[in-house]
Amino acid sequence: MCGKSFRLLLLSSAMAVVLPLSNAALAQQAQSQPAQSSGAAAVELDTISVEGEGQNGTGPVNGYVATQTTTGMKTDVPITEIPQSVSVIGRDEIDDRKALKLDEAIRYSAGVFAAPYGNDPDTDWFYIRGFNATQTGVFLDNLSLASYAFGGFQVDPFLLERIEILKGPSSALYGGSSPGGLVNMISKRPVDDRFGYVEGGINNFGNAYFAFDINDVFGGRVGGGSAAAPGVIGKAAPIALPDDPVWAYRVTGRIAGGDYYTDYGEDFRGSIMPQITYRPSEQTKINVYAQISALDQTHTGNGFLPYVGTVVPASFGRIPTDAFYGEPDLDNGRYTQIMVGYEFEHQLENDWVFKSASRYAYLNKHEIGPYPYGYAPGPFGYGGGTTPVGPDNLLYRIGFEGTSHVDAFATDNNFSKKFSTGAVDHDFLVGVDYNLYNLSNLQASGGGTPISATNPVYGVPQGETFVYLDQELTQQQLGVYVQDQMRFGDGWILTLNGRYDYLDVNSESPASLPFSPNYTSDDSAWTGRAGLGYEFANGLTPYVSVSSFFNPVIGVSAVNDEGLKPEEGVQYEAGVKYQPTFMDALITASVFQIERENVLVSDPLPPFISQQLGEVRVRGFEIEGKANVTRNFRVLASVTVLDQEITEDLDASLIGNTPMIVPDVLASAWADYKFDTGVLKGISVGAGVRYIGSSWIDNANTLQVPSVTLVDAAIRYEQETWGVALNVSNLFDKEYVSACQGMSSCGYGDPRTITLSAHYKW
Repeated sequence: MCGKSFRLLLLSSAMAVVLPLSNAALAQQAQSQPAQSSGAAAVELDTISVEGEGQNGTGPVNGYVATQTTTGMKTDVPITEIPQSVSVIGRDEIDDRKALKLDEAIRYSAGVFAAPYGNDPDTDWFYIRGFNATQTGVFLDNLSLASYAFGGFQVDPFLLERIEILKGPSSALYGGSSPGGLVNMISKRPVDDRFGYVEGGINNFGNAYFAFDINDVFGGRVGGGSAAAPGVIGKAAPIALPDDPVWAYRVTGRIAGGDYYTDYGEDFRGSIMPQITYRPSEQTKINVYAQISALDQTHTGNGFLPYVGTVVPASFGRIPTDAFYGEPDLDNGRYTQIMVGYEFEHQLENDWVFKSASRYAYLNKHEIGPYPYGYAPGPFGYGGGTTPVGPDNLLYRIGFEGTSHVDAFATDNNFSKKFSTGAVDHDFLVGVDYNLYNLSNLQASGGGTPISATNPVYGVPQGETFVYLDQELTQQQLGVYVQDQMRFGDGWILTLNGRYDYLDVNSESPASLPFSPNYTSDDSAWTGRAGLGYEFANGLTPYVSVSSFFNPVIGVSAVNDEGLKPEEGVQYEAGVKYQPTFMDALITASVFQIERENVLVSDPLPPFISQQLGEVRVRGFEIEGKANVTRNFRVLASVTVLDQEITEDLDASLIGNTPMIVPDVLASAWADYKFDTGVLKGISVGAGVRYIGSSWIDNANTLQVPSVTLVDAAIRYEQETWGVALNVSNLFDKEYVSACQGMSSCGYGDPRTITLSAHYKW
């Protein structure tokens, strides 16, 4: 499959989509219009456009509109030049909606279905273009942050400058990853400024937080010429800085704790990220950082609830959204997470730029406590019944305890150069990266005692658990990649990528356990991407692209006791990106088809052997727009329509059906306006709407989770150095189920959450 896909990529370099001549005429018409009209509003628009042009691919976003990124090319390029859809959520967007988790921050983005299982405080779950990207689609500063089972890392959004979502397969740049796309979190970094920022807040459930962000510079080279700089966060008078500062440091952190919306649910968590940048010359820069995070929680009662009693009423009605069906005195989840790394950049005398980044990450995680899984009575280790039986309406519970120790290392080293060959301008990149993920995974389960759905009683002794998984898992991936983006013919942009990866997986178990296989596997894969676009003078850039992928799958085949092969496939995408000349805005529309092979499926007949013979095809349409309409008025909107289909399966009755969990339609919009004159000066108001379409609870398409429309809102008051804000998500407190994975595993979406916060900056 990989070889075939790679040949398709090479052939696709000859493909192009040329807009009708009417679009060219439109471009000329736009150029002939006046650059600005009379009045103050036109002056504001021009100012915003200039600010947007000053962005870089990792720094602050101007309002809601990002113009540059490093995610789609690993070099700093305009978003319009990338032959794939890219969404960027900047700091202003995160703050305006007061997103305190990653999945909260990205839920307004096209193609993204976030928090499908409801609230999960220690994991950020999300699907991109119909495919789960939680384990192989998470990156931090362009380095993989892979996970497996319960060994996943979590990053507080307050530590981030921006969040970027690259849609579709990205193996040609990043190696093994989710076919639907990836989320690349870009950390805050030291800047040439002096500022401080503190913020505190509390929600209506009593969960409070305190955050801080402090940056400073020192040292300087004589004659550097940067005597002062404006505040990055504040708007106070400029502070004198050293000439051409050599050192800069930044310390960012957040601590939070309190109750959740479910009974007995509570947590205490914190993150801190110190870092320092050394810049001995204009050609050389190195940043060294660390990130330490911890969590101690009693789980929320949400998740693993039956369909009957949540989506549809049971004989007793519906299960309360704030109910807790664990054991308060037993339930606990905690983790300690440490990351240390560096980013180095040096410009050589021959104009080559060398970049090197490495990160080591450590995770120690432990979870314990029973959780419901259908109604009692039920078979041991499996879900219970689908409907309540008896006067007590008992829920079946499974006892669980898991311990995960993770050591992960990621490094990426590349050379890039811009040069010309005749009439063709090249942006060339070549590099090598390596990822190591080692997981010590111990899991135990057993029969928990049943609990009443209507009148839960706690403190009943739980049954003993038995260890069913004791695994030492090591996955290594080494990749070599090359990329060339060529500009020619007054607007044509041709992007070609090629990559070769070697993947090694080793699983060892000290005991003979049913779910602890011993196996070793190694695979290799060629992947590529080819894209062709044309940049019109009016800001319109149509493009086409084709890209292949591989996605590592951990596990052992029941057929030959060998490790599972990576999933493989290809995506075809065509779209248009529009960055108008008269407004600071970016609109992206795309159509795509993703074909995914080597999907693990189960035979419906005894002995129920699973094999990698499944295939899934997703076709879709996305449109997303963001605009700083004026300096005070910002808007965004997105629509996603998916046509998901199972095309191959061992169970012939499933062919043609829609895969479960992900809705076929998602839509969202948000608008934010700030008053700067009159009695309302300093007040900002924002409001958003999210539509989540219906989804299936299983691949047999037996039952559906209905659609829901949610409303969010915000009001803020801000002065030069301080401000207060009131944010409300799910304004009308709708009770809804996010998604179900079978009859016994449904999760409620978050209820109305009101967050009051205040900040001070200097």
